[in-house]
Amino acid sequence: MESISLKLWKEKGINILEDLFEGNKIKSYKRLVEEFKFSDKDIFTYYRVKHYLEKVELVKEDSFWSNPQIQLSLKETDDGHHECTFIAALMQKNRRKLRKQGADMLTIGYAIYQCPGKESQLTKEYFKFNPSKARSKTYINLREISQRFKLPPGDYILIPTTFEPHQEADFCVRIFSEKKAEIKEIDGDINVDIPEPPKPNPPHQETEEEKQFRSLFEQVAGQDMEVSAEELQQILNAVLTRTKNVKVKELTLLSCINIVSLMDASGNGKLNFDEFKIFWDKLKHWIAIFLQFDTDKSGTMSSYELRLALKAAGFQLNNLVLQLVVLRYADENYQITFDDFLNCLVRLENACRVFKAINQSNSESISLKQAEFISLAINI
Repeated sequence: MESISLKLWKEKGINILEDLFEGNKIKSYKRLVEEFKFSDKDIFTYYRVKHYLEKVELVKEDSFWSNPQIQLSLKETDDGHHECTFIAALMQKNRRKLRKQGADMLTIGYAIYQCPGKESQLTKEYFKFNPSKARSKTYINLREISQRFKLPPGDYILIPTTFEPHQEADFCVRIFSEKKAEIKEIDGDINVDIPEPPKPNPPHQETEEEKQFRSLFEQVAGQDMEVSAEELQQILNAVLTRTKNVKVKELTLLSCINIVSLMDASGNGKLNFDEFKIFWDKLKHWIAIFLQFDTDKSGTMSSYELRLALKAAGFQLNNLVLQLVVLRYADENYQITFDDFLNCLVRLENACRVFKAINQSNSESISLKQAEFISLAINI
């Protein structure tokens, strides 16, 4: 709800957020006093608005790069000039239809960056150190915004975004140009690169650490020297709850059944020592990845870091699959605990392993009968 102070600001000539900025920085209070005749009564409102805008910008730093990335290729310059003129328009889709459900227009805008020459998703680091080449004049809650630009020929990345983070919407980007220009979304292919883990050493070649690990396994596994899903559940919950800097809920029995399904080469529904040792090495690697991408050391990982975390684990996913993963495993605050991260990795590796086993022709697609599909869906 708009405060009385903010209404008075409009009377002084501040109509849009852009009026508060100079370049990418919020103007100082002294500058606003000179420009808009602020009085001492406005200082509290100024610092309240400044704090809010800085907080939003801090969150946007982490989430901005995860917005759709549209590649714009400007091929031909204007006649008699060295630049390309074009109009970039961003339109919100279906918002009028959603008004019946109480939804308003979102505050939208976009930024245009120089493309570094590779057709892959630009990461957060790129946006930290590379300023935009152009951007919409302001963020505003209209159905469509458009603006004319002049840029040298080349490849650019256009990022459509809402002013506040965590807002979802359908949109349409249109480019109007007299000369040749091409536009496409940078999505990327699904690529899985999981190296084969080294097999454990035979007993007579084991290191001291491996001997201690075998001794512990014998105590847990019992006489049959194999670990069931129930026993694995007890082991993992005991270990993960004691792991520093990692937040976990509790691994369910179903999660442990999926782990056994992934690692059980013999097919007897249990893990022998070699299978358990290989999984344990995987687990240590996955914990290290999780801690690396838990940037604020909260014990949880932001879903915005999930793309890079999965890539570090060997899974490069496209936008559609990544969105489905986030919907399934992130909580209402867009955070992912380690047990959810572990479940995600196990299911992804299981799915890729099954696809590879069926895909004898090494193509990008497989053909399944209904019974085969249902069987696979249940087992993954």
